[in-house]
Amino acid sequence: MVLPPILIKDLGLDVPFINGQVKKVKNCWHFSTDGNAVDIMFSDEADFKAGMNRIYVVLRSYDVVILAFSLMDTHVHFVLYGPFDGCNRFVHDFIKRTSMHIAARHGERHRLESVPIHHQEVDTEDYLKTVICYVIKNAPVGGIPFQGVDYPWSSGPLYFRKQGWWSSPRWLSEAAGIKKPIHEKREILKSRTMNIRDNLIMIDDIVFPGEYVAYEIVEKLFRTHKAFSFFMCRSRESDVESRGGAISRLSIPIQEMKQHRDRICSELFGHESVRRLDTTQRLRLARELRSRYNSSLKQVIRLSGLVYDEVKDKFR
Repeated sequence: MVLPPILIKDLGLDVPFINGQVKKVKNCWHFSTDGNAVDIMFSDEADFKAGMNRIYVVLRSYDVVILAFSLMDTHVHFVLYGPFDGCNRFVHDFIKRTSMHIAARHGERHRLESVPIHHQEVDTEDYLKTVICYVIKNAPVGGIPFQGVDYPWSSGPLYFRKQGWWSSPRWLSEAAGIKKPIHEKREILKSRTMNIRDNLIMIDDIVFPGEYVAYEIVEKLFRTHKAFSFFMCRSRESDVESRGGAISRLSIPIQEMKQHRDRICSELFGHESVRRLDTTQRLRLARELRSRYNSSLKQVIRLSGLVYDEVKDKFR
């Protein structure tokens, strides 16, 4: 793999690692959408598969490097390298096309029209490693029953994997899916004009994420498996609380919790729409969810349509 000189310089890959030294990086960004803004963004496996392929299709129009990403049912995360304008336009284009997919498949127009898209500059190597691991761990923190390195709708399964062993996922074989006919690839990617390589790797009906995620660059950034594992363990969401004991740290999967939320909302307020609740009612709903199911504080606050940083102190 030959890395562009500007990328090597911006990520500090040309500077020796010195323990305790703060190393600056440039043109790195963490983008995410507000998970409280919509009830659902990807409703089933077909939506997630289409979303994965959409990343590949949209990225081809931008001079952007994807270092990590995660598609969640209500929001997305991207860790990107490149000029801010290009990275910003890429994420907005991805959300726009996701909204078009929702309209075409589910008949719901403009569902994502006003979803807030947040960005954060990543300016040190240490924080870049931290935010990459944060994004990879987003699924298990949200109560989804996957290890972050195995969550299928993310870049998590790409890093530091050894091909050719029984423990490696089958898609790691570069021969997998490579013989799929071009016309079939066009149909899957919903494009009649896109220039598609003969050797574009596809696993079943998904473009292999290694085709659009610069996982080799991330491996060079961490340098070793040991360093990657260290950051995966160290990079925690400070706003995910537990009340002591192993069982209190477990979260019920998000889809199941949504069903409980709607039922409790109906019990307390006579309807299932969180958006119709005022702040006081949303706080009451969050406390009831927390009390009944002992789920993570961040999960119940998100499900109740509240902003964590604004209300977390009310639950202490």
